[in-house]
Formats: sequence, C-alpha cells, structure tokens
Amino acid sequence: MSVLLCLCTCPDTTSARVIAEALVTERLAACVSRLPGLQSTYRWEGAVEHADEVLLLIKTGADRLDAVTARVQALHPYELPELIAVEAAGGLAPYLAWVAEQTREDD
Repeated sequence: MSVLLCLCTCPDTTSARVIAEALVTERLAACVSRLPGLQSTYRWEGAVEHADEVLLLIKTGADRLDAVTARVQALHPYELPELIAVEAAGGLAPYLAWVAEQTREDD
C-alpha cells in the first residue's frame, strides 16, 4: 500500500486538534503532526488575504484518502479547506508499514 502525506491548514489550534484527534481515533490517519505559527497569503474572493494558521501533516494510506477528505470537510471550519495529498516516494520501511497497519479498516 502506498503512503500519503496530506497537508491541511487550519485557522487555529482548537480546530487543528479536533481534526487531528478525529482522524487518528477513526483510523483514517496513523499520525497527524500539528505545526503552529504558519503564516499564509492567498487570494480569496478577489482579495489578497493574510492569516495565521496551523498546518496539519496527515500520514495515511492511499486507500483512505477519500475518507480523510470527507472527514476533513465535515469537521473543518473553512468553506473551502486546503487538503493536498503527496505520495511518499520512499521512507523507512517499518514506519511505512506502521502507517499501513494503523490506517487499515477494521473488519
């Protein structure tokens, strides 16, 4: 199974923690790292905006991406949350196996 690293920005530590906790508890992610102190500049509804955000680094299996996406959309306070998935081209094999094990669907 291939492993994905999903990037998701949140407006604050509370929403970041809620999303991280749900994804790990529901076995949609093996681990979610929260990186506070992110400063984003983006265009929204015709204006350039600036925001302090928290970046989530979501480690999951490729087969769980649709479920991760749906859960992030359900929990995220933004109208259009950022969620970008990048495939891990490599890594420590036991760690990648751990991600696969932690995100497998219960039978």
